[in-house]
This record gives sequence, structure tokens and C-alpha cells, in this order.
Amino acid sequence: MRGINDGAEPRLVAEKPSLDCGLARRSTARETCSTAESGGTNPRSIHIVALGSECPGGVGPGEEIMGQGQLQGGLLWSYLGHGALVGPCDLESSLHNPAFMEYTSRVFGDVTVVVRDCPSWDLLDSDWTSVRKVLEQADILVIKYAVTDKLAFQQVRNGYAPRLRPLLRHWGVPVILVAVGARLNEFEWQHAQNLLSLSQCARYPDEGPPCTCPLCASDWSSCVPHSEGLQLSRDLGATYLELPSLNHVFVGRYFGSVLEYFMIQCLKHKAKERPEKRRGNKVNELRPPHLEQPARLPPIRVEESSFSQDMQWLLERGVQFADVAFYAGDSGKELGWAHAAVLCAVSPYFRQLLLGPKTRERPQSRCVCRERDGGPHSLLSTWDGGIIDDLPRSEGHMTGRLSRLVVKDPLLCMCLWETLMFIYRGAWEWEHLQEALEEKLKNSLAVAQLMERIRSLIGRDRGPRDTPSARAAQLGPQTLVNLFNSPLYSDVIFMVQGKSRANLFHATRIGKCIHRHTAVKGSVLPAHRAVLVARCDVMAAMFSGKYAEARSRVVPIHGVSSDTFLSFLEYLYTDSCCPASVLQAMAVLVCAEMYQVKRLQHLCEVCVCAYLQSMPSRELSSTGISVIRLLRRAKCHNAEQLYVWLLHFIANNYLIFSHKPDFLELSEEEREQVERLRWPSRGYLQELSEYQQRRRKLRKSRCIVM
Repeated sequence: MRGINDGAEPRLVAEKPSLDCGLARRSTARETCSTAESGGTNPRSIHIVALGSECPGGVGPGEEIMGQGQLQGGLLWSYLGHGALVGPCDLESSLHNPAFMEYTSRVFGDVTVVVRDCPSWDLLDSDWTSVRKVLEQADILVIKYAVTDKLAFQQVRNGYAPRLRPLLRHWGVPVILVAVGARLNEFEWQHAQNLLSLSQCARYPDEGPPCTCPLCASDWSSCVPHSEGLQLSRDLGATYLELPSLNHVFVGRYFGSVLEYFMIQCLKHKAKERPEKRRGNKVNELRPPHLEQPARLPPIRVEESSFSQDMQWLLERGVQFADVAFYAGDSGKELGWAHAAVLCAVSPYFRQLLLGPKTRERPQSRCVCRERDGGPHSLLSTWDGGIIDDLPRSEGHMTGRLSRLVVKDPLLCMCLWETLMFIYRGAWEWEHLQEALEEKLKNSLAVAQLMERIRSLIGRDRGPRDTPSARAAQLGPQTLVNLFNSPLYSDVIFMVQGKSRANLFHATRIGKCIHRHTAVKGSVLPAHRAVLVARCDVMAAMFSGKYAEARSRVVPIHGVSSDTFLSFLEYLYTDSCCPASVLQAMAVLVCAEMYQVKRLQHLCEVCVCAYLQSMPSRELSSTGISVIRLLRRAKCHNAEQLYVWLLHFIANNYLIFSHKPDFLELSEEEREQVERLRWPSRGYLQELSEYQQRRRKLRKSRCIVM
């Protein structure tokens, strides 16, 4: 930062064209104003509202707002000069507030400038309604602060700027942010440059930065940096100025040039809004009716994902579907149970351990991983995999084969439950796992060793990509992607009796138990009971109760196409749904309503709305999709959000749907609601018809005169 004295150049940051000299701009302004306002009445006035104080300390509560002496030393008064008159202005009496000092002046010859200056920001807290009324009348807003008063600047930036920002963007009022004063270290630097001799100045080059030692930088904590003022101007959409002092050079040449630019633009804008035009008075000219914007379509709300909670529930309470048991290597005590499908989907080590060749030897490793201390080879080993399942099952549940694993590592044996919970929740919450291990082990070295072993178990070593952003991409729903439509550890097979042909080759690969069903037309979709029970309450009741599905491996599905049911299973495994069309989205919605999966139903509603809203008007009028029938199906299958959205969509496109034959299928209540929300409204169409008739009559009269 360069030193600034009375002859230094102030900073100007603006998105407008650069403004050079105030005197040249004033002469240009007179010519522009006389040109823009010629040929009519002359109600030329500009209202400027100023907030804040350019003096350090400002005006505190209980102090006098502003006196005549303080006013004459202010920024705007210095610019207006001797032509300013203090007194009441021509604004409405309801806007009068004693906290604002009002004075008027004339610029460009006959343009009246009304200034309302309020140096105290406390008025925004005590009487916000009055301040807002004053701001509504403003053509230009000037915000001032002292560079050496950092506390007041922080109050404005953190407390008052967020309140003013939406109003200023809505009204489109130009804003000028002015920082008055110079930082002490800048003056000290300039003063030192003036006092030193030429030989001494060689050690302090002109273009060098000021000293950053503690003595010279002692005032930095009390001064507002240039970067913070510039950031505040960007937040407010303002033009930023820094004035070292309020002398005639800085005020007239720099601040005056910027202010005159905005005054000229304001006068041009007012000249365009005047009803009179240069060629003549056309007040009685016909104007077309105003068409309002259509009402906004109601939003579709979707619940947050419960995938991690569902998998956690499966680990905690899904014992009747477990097929893996863990035992301690030293005592043989049972430690817990899990599901082979989930373990194999997450960990390649479990996949190799559980799917390897089965023998009746004593516990030993089935993994051929790296042979190092603490590696996966020393963590687990298999016990006779042919032992009959003896876990507690519900009545009627089919029994299977139970895989028993021996935990040989003592640390993993102590924290097996936390490790399994980490795996079931997606194997990506490493921070939560480390916190749980630290709370249980109370030993940082043991925690580090166990974390390294779990990484080897999962098959994910620490590397340069092991960052929070990289782990965020590996969310929990992605852990079961490998199980979707895969025969790996599949214990249930859905025979979808749809229109598609049978996949005989795929059915043969799944198992011998369905050879007798290969002659039936349909699709074969393998699945896993554990995942289905955790993700769908209807399937949990179907596979847990005294139903035929709980005792059978093959489950027939009727009334749903294979593509629709495959999309339904895809959501259960991946927690996502991407239908290819409106009709497929509606079909998946019906399937989700059948199995009571509310979140999938709402996702399908969002897809239907997105597809319909993306259609242009020409395609919407010629498409073969009947929106009225979609409305009927949404009401029939309890899609309340989609039903309300389609009613508003039909109303917003009334001119398209009202000419279709199926529009008569709407009930009387639905038709009344559509007529009430229709766009464009009947009143607008009537006004448009009258306007067109008047224009025809006016054209005929002009032709007769010609």
C-alpha cells in the first residue's frame, strides 16, 4: 500500500466507466439534461439519502444527531457548496423524521437535489419503518464510514448491510460506498519519505510497501483495510471510493464525478418514464393490458435418505436373516452376527474369505493377501462352513447354511461391533469410527494400529486421495451397487410375470432350484432378503411373517413390468431412481405406493414434474401423454403432491389443455380450481379483446382522416 497525503490519488472501484474531471462532467451534464428534458414540464429533482458518519466515532445513542457546524463539514455538504440550504424539503410530511438532516441545493442550473443525511445507524434499529420509507424515495444512496473506526465498520458490515442488501437489489438504487480518512501507517510512511535525505531514501524506495514491524503496524487493528471495504461494496453492489480527506480536490474531482454520473443516469431514467414525448402529448394513447406472471408451481418435498439408518437397523435387529457368526479366537465366545451379502459387497477380503473353497479343517485363513504383521491374514479365519444354521429364526423362516468366522486379533475382537457398524453404514465415516475406537480403547497407539488393520480389511489403504472430499464421493448407498441384480449370496428370486421374454440363460446361472420355472414367461431378478427387509417395511412383513414368501426361494410378482420392478429394486440397493420417461416414472410411482416406499414415490413425483416442465409449449400441445390421466392416476395412488402440482400445471397452461378432449374428464371441483388459478385470467382476456377492438376503431378513424 502506498503512502497517501493530500496530493495522493484516492482509490476508485466501480463497474461504471471511468470518470475523469468533475468540471468537464458538469458541463456535459448540463447539455445532457437540457437535451433529455426538452419539450415538456420540468419536474426535475433528485433525492439522495446518506447513511453513516465520515468522522471517527460517529454519533452515539443519546447524542445530538447533527449540528449546523458538523453538517457543513460533511461529505455531501462539501460537494454541494454554498448553494445548500438547510430546512424542510418538499417530501411528504409522513416521511419527516428528526433524525434526518434535510437540505436542498441546485445543480446543473435548475435540477433540485434533496439530501437527507443520517449519521447514526441506531435509527435502523429504533425506527426501521421510517427509514425504509425514506429509502423508498431515494434515487441515490451514499454510505459513509471512517477508515480509522473499524468497530463502526464491523457493525455496519455484520448488522445493517445484510438488512439493506435485499432491498437495494429489489429497488435497483445505485449505491456509493465512501471510506473517508487515511490510515496512520500510510501517513507515517509518507512523512518519513519527505524527511529522509536522498541517500537515506535509497533504502526506502518509492514503490515499496510500508513497514510491517509491530511499531509501524500498531494501528492496523483499528483501521479498516482496503480489502474489507472492497468486499462490502461487492456485497451491496456499490461503487467504492476511498478519500484521504474532505478537501475540494478529492470531493469535487472524484466523489463529485461519481455522484454526477449517477445523477445524470437518474435524470435520463426519469425522462424516459414521463408520459409526454417529444413529438407531442400522447397521454390518451391506448395501452395494452398488463399481463401478470403465472403463479409459481408448488414444490415437491422429498424426505432425507434413511439408507444408513436402515442398514444400521439390519445389523442391530436383523438376526433372523443373518448367515455369518463371529467367535473369539481365544475363548470361543460368540461376539456377534452379520450378513454375508453386505460384508462381501463392502470388503474384498470377506468376499475371498467367504466364497473360497470350503474344507473341514480347523480355523485358518482363506486369504492370500500380503504377509505382514497385522495384515488381513491374521485377523480372521473360517470355521467349518457346513454347520447347520442355529441362529434364532421366526416361525416358518427357511433355514440355511451358517458361516462361522473366528476373530484372531485381540483389538478387532474388542471393537468388532464398532467395525461392523462402520461397514454397514457404508465404510466411509472414518472420523466417527476413530472417535468410537478412542472412546473404547483409551489408547492412541492401539487405535492407530486397529485403524490400519481395518483399512486392510476393507481394502482401502491411506494414500494421497484419502481426504474428506474424496471420501464424500463414496457414500453409503454406493456400497450395495455390486449386489444389485447379482446372484452373489442371493437367497430370493423374483419371477416377474411381465411382457418381456424369459431370461433362461440368466436363470440357469442362478441355481438349480428354478429349473422348473424356466418355461414361464417373465424376468428373473435375484435379490437378498436382508437388504429387502431393511429397506422396505412391506417386504419385511412378507418375509418375516407366516406367508408363503417366507418359506419359498422363488417369489412371483404380478401386475408390474420387469423394467418397473427392476427400477424399484435399484432404488432399494442404491437409494436413487432415474426413470427414462414420464410413463416409466408413473409406473415406478405405482410400484412404490404398492410397497409403501414413500421416499421413492416422492422422487418419482419430482421426475414427472421435471419432465413435464421441460417440455416447450409446442411439444406439450402435440404430445401423446395425457396430463389429465396422469392427474387421475396421481389421485388414485395417493400422490398428493403430484396431484396438486398437476392442477397448477394445467391452470398455468390453460390455453393448451382446455382445447383437448380429456379436459372434460375433470371433476366439477377440479375444474373450479383450475378456472380460479388459470393463466391468463378471464379478466385479462376480456381487457385484451377490448383493447384490440379500440385499436381497430382507431385505425379506421385514421384511415378516414387520410
